[in-house]
Amino acid sequence: MNSTMANLPDDILSAFAKSNSGPSHNTYLWQDKAWTLAEARRAAPDSPFAGLPVSVKDCFDLAGSPTSLGTRFYQQKNGIATQDSWLVERLRASGAVIIGKTHLHPLAYGITGENAEFGDCIQPGNPGALTGGSSSGAVASVLEGSAVAAIGTDTGGSVRVPAALSGLVGYRASFGRGDWRGGHHLAESFDTFGWLFRHLADAPLLGSLFGPTDATNLKLPSTFAVVPDSFLHDCDPLIVANLRRCQASLEALGLTAKTINVDWWADSREIFAPVQASEASRLHEGHFAEFEASIRQRLEWGLSLSAAEVANGRQRHAEFRHRMDDVLATYSLLLLPAAPVTRLEAGADHTETRPRLLRYTTPLSLSGMPTLSLPYLEENGQPAGGMQLAAAREDDARLLALAAALAPRKTS
Repeated sequence: MNSTMANLPDDILSAFAKSNSGPSHNTYLWQDKAWTLAEARRAAPDSPFAGLPVSVKDCFDLAGSPTSLGTRFYQQKNGIATQDSWLVERLRASGAVIIGKTHLHPLAYGITGENAEFGDCIQPGNPGALTGGSSSGAVASVLEGSAVAAIGTDTGGSVRVPAALSGLVGYRASFGRGDWRGGHHLAESFDTFGWLFRHLADAPLLGSLFGPTDATNLKLPSTFAVVPDSFLHDCDPLIVANLRRCQASLEALGLTAKTINVDWWADSREIFAPVQASEASRLHEGHFAEFEASIRQRLEWGLSLSAAEVANGRQRHAEFRHRMDDVLATYSLLLLPAAPVTRLEAGADHTETRPRLLRYTTPLSLSGMPTLSLPYLEENGQPAGGMQLAAAREDDARLLALAAALAPRKTS
């Protein structure tokens, strides 16, 4: 067990004391202290996560609790779950202690962390800044110290963007890793499991929850691809500067950077959006009126798409994924910003924010590739953006090993 995992809160009561202590006081949508303390007592001391306080995004069933998907409608409709999801089973078997189920953008269908019913999620320690979404409460739980690591999901960027905006590490697993039994999808073609946490050194252990991460016999890559300056035209200058810092860190490990042409990514959101909306609309059909206008409109659009339009989107998706496979077969890794901005202001109009952010995340969502969001902080400790580092599908072990290699070393 590495040093970070050894420095857990004194006890689970300490984690509870910090719960919902952020400015929006809405990190958790469900908690039961008695249940969690009982879990802590039964956790085997020699299990992999041995008493690790974790939070779970409230789109996974946990027996004895409701699953809201970030809405009061589903909180009531779903009632009390009678069985654990696969994910919760894995966490409990691993020795992790679940502190509660966290806030999310409604239906996990948004990237800002705004929620009209449960309140917008604001970053602890960064007044006026949204967490990003949809894994909003996951971010808040780690920032407030009620969880050491937090389960999120990532469809179009719901782990990567919040991590980047909040100064945390985000890991999006390869598409297909893990089992969605008892988990509530947004779009089955893109949904992935993920973690949010503070320290790169913890990446291999946390990633092992979803699949193999043993990199003992794997060599580090020799090259990596990086997006050209032309792609970064709408990035904050600080983001560009940190991209260069990240590039230099990889080069210091002996990797060689190659700038690649990504002009063909221009239609990635055009491919992604209709497939996502079509799948989401069928999951929530009959209930659209229960959701806020922006989400309702996307669902209505998804349901209006013809079978031919959806089939065309799926064909284009397959072609795009194949081209991305070719890129990663050549360069092993791909580097680009996780978001073009460092902050989303609470209360601002973010109508144009979503497409701007998705331009950076959808190419990797379409590819299904494992991705790390590597955090950068300003001198005052505030978030300064994050970088996406992606590997070929099912190359999670090597990606996570590289994360550990990039982790800061303690000096004696």
